[in-house]
Amino acid sequence: MSELINNREYRQQKLKELIMKLHDGASVEQVKEEFSILTKGVTASEITEMEQVLVDEGMPVSEIQRLCDVHSAVFRGSIDDIHKDDYNHFGKSEDWHPLNVFKMENRAIEQILDEEIPNSLQGYANEKSAHTRKPLLFAVQKLSTIDKHYKRKENLIFPYMEKHGITAPPKVMWGVDDEIRELIKSALNKLQSDGEVSKEELATITERVKEMIFKEENIMIPMIIEKFTTDEWVEIEGSSEEIGYTLIGEVGRWKTDSNEIEKAAREKETGKASSASLNSSSQIEFDAGSLSAEELNAILNTVPIDMTFVGADNRVKYFTQGKERIFERPKTIIGREVKNCHPPKSVHIVEQIVEDLRSGKKDHEDFWIRMGGLFVYIRYFAVRNKLGEFMGTLEISQNIKPITELEGEKRLLSE
Repeated sequence: MSELINNREYRQQKLKELIMKLHDGASVEQVKEEFSILTKGVTASEITEMEQVLVDEGMPVSEIQRLCDVHSAVFRGSIDDIHKDDYNHFGKSEDWHPLNVFKMENRAIEQILDEEIPNSLQGYANEKSAHTRKPLLFAVQKLSTIDKHYKRKENLIFPYMEKHGITAPPKVMWGVDDEIRELIKSALNKLQSDGEVSKEELATITERVKEMIFKEENIMIPMIIEKFTTDEWVEIEGSSEEIGYTLIGEVGRWKTDSNEIEKAAREKETGKASSASLNSSSQIEFDAGSLSAEELNAILNTVPIDMTFVGADNRVKYFTQGKERIFERPKTIIGREVKNCHPPKSVHIVEQIVEDLRSGKKDHEDFWIRMGGLFVYIRYFAVRNKLGEFMGTLEISQNIKPITELEGEKRLLSE
């Protein structure tokens, strides 16, 4: 056993050294031979452990992210066939398991990359006109819906990975997702504004998206199959529709006998607890008046703003569920560290905001951004008790575009 452990530790150390060589400027070709000797039978979990060690030792996630496509290309030959059948065991009654939905989306994404974009690009390359641009624009617009695929992964899969102690891979993957989003957005903006998109730009997008598909199916999925429970998959499946799907149309419900029994029992118990809590006649006393839990919940969900409360331990404790939602807030984020709820490139900003509020340097911080047709006002407040002790951070988001467009006065009732 000690020999096995030593071999594993040795391989882990050597894998880390190879990544560091790439980090220091070595080319893929320069490390391939050494890598092929070392990694016979390498597993996805060892790659994950390697990334985790690098992060734990202080290497910035952005550095691992920069190397991500390089080392995944090196690893491809070693792990491409190891796990390919691991998640094909779902029976006919489980066709809509969240992992199968991810796979369906990936096949649809590949069809865009392998057929629609190349075919439309050929006509566009021969004659750059509004007529030839239209099919290419349509194909890139379809590809841009990959955002929903990535959001489900980031907001539903990643929280459970973190709960199982897998923290580095989600950060690296999220960073690469954002890079892909930016590449697609850039190409889309050029096509929409009659600008030119080069063959090389689209080739880069295709390569990056396919590398991410490889990482999802050969590294992430085998890893989480070993960890996630049925209850966790039920939660993921139940929250998926709110975010939406990519390129596969209507998605059915995942049904298995055991799953439905467990789900029904859980919903029954949850429903009892929720009903007892919200319909309780006991009142919550405030500085001015009192409310029942049911009244308070309804009021908070009626206010036309998004509110999220992060406790003093930096974990998400609560968010409203009103009709006007600006950002995705699936229930899987409850208990998640707030820094893990944001893309890696903005984590340092979030951490600085919370630290400034916690220390008393600031009582609030405000931002305003344009999002499509929305003008979003985002405010962060320090929540303190009567003794001035920090209790947490309250984030409030609101679309203020209708407010900024107000003119004159309104003194009469609407029809």
